[in-house]
Amino acid sequence: MDVGWVYTVQESMHAYASNVYTTVVEELSRGKERKFIAVEQEFFRLWWDNAATQWHKKQVRQLLQEGRLEFIIGGQVMHDEAVTDIDDAILQLTEGHGFLFEMFGVRPRFSWHVDPFGASATTPVLFALAGFDAHLISRIDYDLKDNMQKNKKLQFVWRGSPSLGKAQEIFTHTMDQYSYCTPSYLPFSNRSGFYWNGVAMFPDPPKDGIYPNMSLPVTKETLEPYAQTMVDNIKQRAQWFRTNHVLWPWGCDKQFYNASVQFKNMDLLMSYINKHSKEFGLKLQYATLKDYFQAVYQSNVSWEVRGSQDFLPYSTEPFQAWTGFYASRNILKGVARRASALLHAAESLFVRYRIKYPDGPVQKEWALDKLKALRWAVSEVQHHDGITGTESPKVADMYMEHLKQSMMGAEELLAAIFLLPQNPGISRAKQDSKESSNDLEQHIIVYNPLAWNITTYVNITVEYPMALVFDDNGTAVPAQIQPSGESQGRYDLFIVVELGGLQYKKYLVQFPQSQCDPSSSCGQTHAARVVTFERRNIHEWRKTGRKLLPVLNECYTLLFDQETNLLHSITDRLQGRKVMIHQDFWEYEANGDVHAGPISDNYIFTANEFAVPAYKSVALEIIPGKIITEVRQYFYREVSDKNYTYSMVTRVPVGFKDRLLCQRLDQSYGVGPLVVNREAVLRTTTELQNNKTIYTDNNGYQILKREYKQYINNTVSRNYYPMVREAYIEGEFSRLVLLSERAHGVASLSEGQIEVMLHRRLWNNQEWNWGYNLTLNDTSVVKPVLWMMIGSPAAMTTLSQQGALYLQHRPLVLPIDKPHKPWTGHKKWNEASVQPVALPLNLHMQYLSIPGWNYDPSHSQSLNSVGEKKPEANFNRVLLRFTHLYEEGQDPILSKPITVNLKEVLQGLGKVKAVEERSLTGTWDISDLQRWKWGTVESAKKSENSSSFRGVTTDFTVTISPKQIRTFFVYFA
Repeated sequence: MDVGWVYTVQESMHAYASNVYTTVVEELSRGKERKFIAVEQEFFRLWWDNAATQWHKKQVRQLLQEGRLEFIIGGQVMHDEAVTDIDDAILQLTEGHGFLFEMFGVRPRFSWHVDPFGASATTPVLFALAGFDAHLISRIDYDLKDNMQKNKKLQFVWRGSPSLGKAQEIFTHTMDQYSYCTPSYLPFSNRSGFYWNGVAMFPDPPKDGIYPNMSLPVTKETLEPYAQTMVDNIKQRAQWFRTNHVLWPWGCDKQFYNASVQFKNMDLLMSYINKHSKEFGLKLQYATLKDYFQAVYQSNVSWEVRGSQDFLPYSTEPFQAWTGFYASRNILKGVARRASALLHAAESLFVRYRIKYPDGPVQKEWALDKLKALRWAVSEVQHHDGITGTESPKVADMYMEHLKQSMMGAEELLAAIFLLPQNPGISRAKQDSKESSNDLEQHIIVYNPLAWNITTYVNITVEYPMALVFDDNGTAVPAQIQPSGESQGRYDLFIVVELGGLQYKKYLVQFPQSQCDPSSSCGQTHAARVVTFERRNIHEWRKTGRKLLPVLNECYTLLFDQETNLLHSITDRLQGRKVMIHQDFWEYEANGDVHAGPISDNYIFTANEFAVPAYKSVALEIIPGKIITEVRQYFYREVSDKNYTYSMVTRVPVGFKDRLLCQRLDQSYGVGPLVVNREAVLRTTTELQNNKTIYTDNNGYQILKREYKQYINNTVSRNYYPMVREAYIEGEFSRLVLLSERAHGVASLSEGQIEVMLHRRLWNNQEWNWGYNLTLNDTSVVKPVLWMMIGSPAAMTTLSQQGALYLQHRPLVLPIDKPHKPWTGHKKWNEASVQPVALPLNLHMQYLSIPGWNYDPSHSQSLNSVGEKKPEANFNRVLLRFTHLYEEGQDPILSKPITVNLKEVLQGLGKVKAVEERSLTGTWDISDLQRWKWGTVESAKKSENSSSFRGVTTDFTVTISPKQIRTFFVYFA
């Protein structure tokens, strides 16, 4: 049941989703042979809290105990696999699993990932780490599925991570050509097959229970034709698998909302076939996924092993490459990731606050509710029709509303943590009305949500042309102020910050109302000025490369061509190597008429041969600075246009010794509004010889090599891949890396070239798209950010993983007040400085939170528990998750296993008294988790055994190997 696709969650609950659980529970209770699998937790949790009666709740517990109702996946949603970040995929899985274990004591063991548009190699790793015994997928490339089907290779053991290998492998079942639905064709009827429910009605279910297109009921006349149709289909599918057990999915999207009529007809049909099993040559039984996979497991077949290749991109036909959604609804993709980053920061701050002030004035239940709301919203949007951008406009609005409202709640929590007394906040003093100074001042807090020490700059927009910045000791802080490129009459203030891991500091920003004396402390603030260059028209370009403008820092020399106003080249000063680089914007023109040829839509990208330049002239501004030098480029669609359609702002950090900061070029773009049926790309063209091979990340977890493939049709679209955090191309000596704070589509279609799809605006006349309002007429202006880095492959390997996390988790800047007259008697912090938490650079603190679940982690709850009062939250259990960033052999130093003492590394938070190692989502004690070992045709290499967990020693020491993700419950004194 789609959490949000064409209809909102509320509309779906009312029209059918609530009825699914109500009627299924009732029907399962009427027949002991009946079974059912339930997937997404969002609808179930809403039903459980708002619609289920006490009788229904008691029956659910009984059915779970009998194994006739089975929760599979168990996440909040069935998450997308192409454009989701690993942190968010884990979050939504953890949210669902925590609820199920707390409420029922059950832990899902199988997946049902049938609807995401392609399959990532990261997903099977996560499911293995969560304790799953088998994984199920469906949507893979049509020609690949056909080949696997013919050769009985739809089932295999998947080792999604090359570093974890056999330790986290998982048996994987691929649905055949009929996918996850019951066949809809009946040779004896023009109605949909085997769907006696009919089709769900919106907005209201019919009062008489009669739905459109209900299948012919099973009667004496239809029994034999139904049975023969079903048996024929089962036997056809049996030819594609290696055991004599066939999984036949009975259901589809939006089914079983009228379970009585469905089960009644199913019972009659199954009973008839089983009575004539000898004639038909098969037996039927209701089954859960556990029943099916257990039967296959006990068949003792040796399975082929699949490595870390994924199943992306996904095509359903030669001209239907589902690569457009990598870039659809760019704004929603960006807000979803910002919400995730805010949640990451708020969770760790609340942990710090609770340990420091267990009885502090921030009410803990209120705080947890704020965090839970944001967890819910971030989990919800990971749905495979959410962050993908493939939903209708009203559903996109729903996701956006839920995200923004819960983000506001998290910001309220942060304000309370910092502003209420007896906490790490500000001691306010009264404003003196007789204060002689006319200067204004403002206070901000800057928090580093990463467990690494960082030096960087933060940016706030202010209304005054000069600002002085001081830390809490009254020491002037280096800063730079300049006219804003975004809003006229406002200014961008850049502040240099040095922060320890998980550390926050307060800064005072003063706005002098009189002329500043350069010899005073205002000398720490550099007032940068804009230098404007002549706008250049494409048709006037003559000899390029003669008049070059240099922009330098300690790592790079960028040259801009005054003839074109475009980037000409970048010299990597660290290795003394110059690379010709050209960056600009191009557009694909999409076809919107189904009668004229293949179309592009929310899902599908069908390139119309070649892209064309999206501009006729370019304007250039450069702002030389002492903290950053900013290069602003504006691209005009027509020479006569006064307003630009595209912009690119490149910030070059100046004067920093930190290599990661020095080697990153911070690029932000403005794209749109687009003309209808245009798909906009940023194209970076270099002289690197990459053989049109690109490397892209899989959900931010691992990097996959993507070699260019030539197809008879649709080659451009089928060579597009998702970029969640990182993509790069490389030659023999240099690598060009792009890091992203939201998902995009990316490709290398020409030698030395990488293009990123940033925005799409589409309209078409396909009846299906019109009916569901899925034409993606997106008129917005999008403003994504990429960090570009160039250097030797070895240097980039060292820096890019951390860089992607620096971009995703940039310091959180919290304005505490608005500019005002100074307070008298201003005091410093009312506590000692916050102690940092710093990890080695190859180890990332992926999550630090107080989940609030109240269950005994050592054993399950009783399923027969009648008490429905919600358990009180546990505020003493802290969930900690680490991930090793590097693959085996990727870096000579950073790829080594890392040993840390949790008591020592966490002492900046408090005194650790106990640690338990858990499964990925926290519901298993790692020592109790026993997964099925599937037989394979090959034996594991000896080195792969090194990936197994070694546990936590009595003195809280743990060794984490390459690419491991390790989860712990930590208890502080």
